[in-house]
Amino acid sequence: MSIQLYRIDDRLIHGQVVVGWGQQLALQFIVLVDDDVAASDWEQELYRMGVPPSMEVYFHSVADVRTLLEQYVVDPRPGMVLVGRVEIMHQLVEQHPDITRVNVGGVHHAEGRAQRLRYVFLTSHEEDVLRALQQRGVEVTAQDVPSARPVPLDELLSSRQSA
Repeated sequence: MSIQLYRIDDRLIHGQVVVGWGQQLALQFIVLVDDDVAASDWEQELYRMGVPPSMEVYFHSVADVRTLLEQYVVDPRPGMVLVGRVEIMHQLVEQHPDITRVNVGGVHHAEGRAQRLRYVFLTSHEEDVLRALQQRGVEVTAQDVPSARPVPLDELLSSRQSA
């Protein structure tokens, strides 16, 4: 499988994704799944500016990636699937049971979210969705950068940090 990483990160494309993970995994493409970005040429151009010329970025809506993901899975180049919300990753896993590992890379503070790690804040609904992924056999870990220790889901959900 050419997809090296399935990542949830609400900042989408930024330095940790491009430099940290991109270099570590020798990524040649990113599949960014977000309805708003997929519909906005302006936002797509902004995100393209954040990646080196050697890395391609593909923008898809949640509905479109359901049928298109397979083409990226069989692409011989190493790539990443990047989503901004826990629920979107859950939808992808439901449609593609071959997804066996999910990285929670950054879900930041918002109303109703509790801090779990310095870079992970979750609502109770998002926690339930991540548990559902794990129950499907998906290994869910939190890890902001490749050099950090992957935090297993059970440990992530049992931790509470002050905001």
